[in-house]
Amino acid sequence: MTEKIADGFKNEKAIILPYNVRDYLKINHVTRHLHVTHIGYYPEAKYHFRERKNGAGQNILIYCESGKGWIIYNGEKIYLDRNQVFILPENEAHAYGADTHDPWSIYWIHFKGEDTDRFSSLIGKKTDTGESHSGRIEDRLALFEEIYQNLEMGYNPENLEYASYCLAYFLASIKYLTQFREIRNAREMDVIQKSILFMKNNLEQNIDLEDIAQHIGYSPSHFGNLFQRKTSYSPMGYYNQLKIQRACSYLQFSDLKIKEIAFRLGYYDPFHFSKAFKKETRLTPKEYRRKYNP
Repeated sequence: MTEKIADGFKNEKAIILPYNVRDYLKINHVTRHLHVTHIGYYPEAKYHFRERKNGAGQNILIYCESGKGWIIYNGEKIYLDRNQVFILPENEAHAYGADTHDPWSIYWIHFKGEDTDRFSSLIGKKTDTGESHSGRIEDRLALFEEIYQNLEMGYNPENLEYASYCLAYFLASIKYLTQFREIRNAREMDVIQKSILFMKNNLEQNIDLEDIAQHIGYSPSHFGNLFQRKTSYSPMGYYNQLKIQRACSYLQFSDLKIKEIAFRLGYYDPFHFSKAFKKETRLTPKEYRRKYNP
């Protein structure tokens, strides 16, 4: 017969909130909406097994960090793998356990509250949080640690309320996967903004693609592809547009001659400058100055 263990794993950690604290969580103006009642982590939980014929008094989130396991719910056996999540609804029969040959490591949270319906789309089904470069798995697990460590520090109202807010964010990171990952895309946009600022600061220096890529620490090909994907322009095409934008400013607000503007912005002759300017604005430099600086 295969050995079965409910809990008791090397390096496990768990917090079960006392009943008097749970009573307080139900009436606190913040925590009554959503709160943790149990939380823990079981690493390589060999022979892990639980069966509750009447369910539990809370929703149970199981987040598989590694290895494999299974859940029986609503007459179906669901297999859980790396970075997959299942939330069992409160008061409904279920069972779950670790794979015999590749036992799972799991983060788990029991939670309750008046607003658990906000996450009803997650309850009773498996969600795959994925392993893409923008998955932010480490950020989500850091949220778990924030909850755990605050509860470990004691049950004063501030700790309990902060843990509730972190729990809502943790669940939202699963429900709104695309939005949660967008911050990683924003970091890529930070690279784009940094490169554009470098371009703007060097409009009179005649920099090239390699100069820009080197400034932000990317290879020219990788940077070129990223910039094109994020802006729909090639880096040098964008750089030349910024030059024309600066030229417009000089034409409108300075007394510099067109020839001087051309040389200042790195055009080898006024004709070349005039041709590039007209391509972008549909006006020659002389026509632009006449129109906008009469």
